[in-house]
Amino acid sequence: MNENEQRNLKTITDVCEAFNRHDSEAILAQFTEDAVWLASRGAAPEGLRLDGKPAIRAMLKQRFAAIPDMAWQIHSHWVAGNHGCSEWTVTGNESNGNRLNWLGCDLWRLRDDGMITRKDTY
Repeated sequence: MNENEQRNLKTITDVCEAFNRHDSEAILAQFTEDAVWLASRGAAPEGLRLDGKPAIRAMLKQRFAAIPDMAWQIHSHWVAGNHGCSEWTVTGNESNGNRLNWLGCDLWRLRDDGMITRKDTY
């Protein structure tokens, strides 16, 4: 693994740790201003599309408030160049009573400086 891939792996790992702390600002610190996040829960075909930090911040605030016990168990991270993948299980209880227990993954794209430009969640 080269230096850029090591840095990208650290970025992805740090962001996932910030998700478990529900630390929106630490998450956002790793995203570019114009980052795109595709979340699978939303309208077809791409799900919920969030464009830019303000939209991502608003969604994180809403999600962490609605699911205060939301937690991710990370199964693996890998990177190849400026692309990465995280495999995880997310658990939590939604305010409507639904219990989350989902296996999922994030596909990451990073700039040459290690900032996240895109996160696709499946």
